[in-house]
Amino acid sequence: MAKRIEKVQDFLKNQKLDALLIQSKTMKKWMSTMLGSGCKVLITQQHGYLILDGRYITEAKETEFDLEIRLHNPHTTGKSYLYAVENILKEEHCQSLGVEASEVLVKDYQKLQTLDVDIHLFDEEITNLRIVKDDSEIVAMQKTISLTDDVYAKVLQHIRIGMAEYEISALVQYYAIAAGAQQMSFETVVTSGERTALPHGRPTSRKVKAHEPIMIDFGIQYQNYQSDMTRVCFIGEPLPQYRNIYDLVLKAQLTGLEAIRAGAKACDVDRAARQVIEEAGYGEYFDHGLGHGIGVTDSGEGPILNSQSQTILQNGMMMSCEPGVYVPGLGGIRIEDDVVIIDGKGVPMNKTPKDYIILEEK
Repeated sequence: MAKRIEKVQDFLKNQKLDALLIQSKTMKKWMSTMLGSGCKVLITQQHGYLILDGRYITEAKETEFDLEIRLHNPHTTGKSYLYAVENILKEEHCQSLGVEASEVLVKDYQKLQTLDVDIHLFDEEITNLRIVKDDSEIVAMQKTISLTDDVYAKVLQHIRIGMAEYEISALVQYYAIAAGAQQMSFETVVTSGERTALPHGRPTSRKVKAHEPIMIDFGIQYQNYQSDMTRVCFIGEPLPQYRNIYDLVLKAQLTGLEAIRAGAKACDVDRAARQVIEEAGYGEYFDHGLGHGIGVTDSGEGPILNSQSQTILQNGMMMSCEPGVYVPGLGGIRIEDDVVIIDGKGVPMNKTPKDYIILEEK
């Protein structure tokens, strides 16, 4: 069941590290092993272990054949999973252990410090293990993104004047789960009219009107991989002020897509799209980065596309490209695709159109 053990072991060798303790759900998803909070993964340079308590043992025996299962019983022994970690480290004669800095509890870290090994905290280094996707991940992501396109198309069929933002959000959730999604990637953004000036506005009871923008930003999790897409539609012809912003954001988005290439610096990609908006006089209304990495999670994944990021883009990297302009009191537009770099070029994986989506007034 578990995957990418060898990639983690290569990381250990490069870091001159004997073992790595993995606790985050994100990394366990990436390794295709069990996700329960009571499941920990310990990888050494020679072996891989799944440490768990009795709640998970039956499932582990049925599904996990690539990691050695180590059972610990905290309720009967009073000892935590760290007792099993300590035993394995001794068996393997490990002298150093890496841990995910954002996952380890203070009390556990204090316990780890009492072990006869050097403790190393990792953060971005662990994220970068996932930053370049292999072929199987690209296939999985394309399935997820294609389902996302289908969900959006179904929702569009139901949007009408007088429908509450809440109702649209409920339709997104319904069609996503009906399509086989495990869950939503994040809390769905549905805003309309002047509320589209809120980049992450959550749905309310506000009812949509003709000629105003309706922004839907959502993603689904399918077979552990997560999508993220934003589109703006209109019921009837959009008002001129919205057309102006839409045309500008689309131009910036297409410019950003063109700049996503192997060898490009992430901050330069952000600058290319941002410059389009700044030159049109709307720079102050684009106040977030151009994009973020996507994969088994929609947050905390590389690469990040913003003005500070020094990441050099490579083939196999996946990211969103989502410029936006948000004018308080008027509204906003954001257009977002999921993008993968193939043969040196950024390729949008979404098929949902980016030209005007104008629904019939009804």
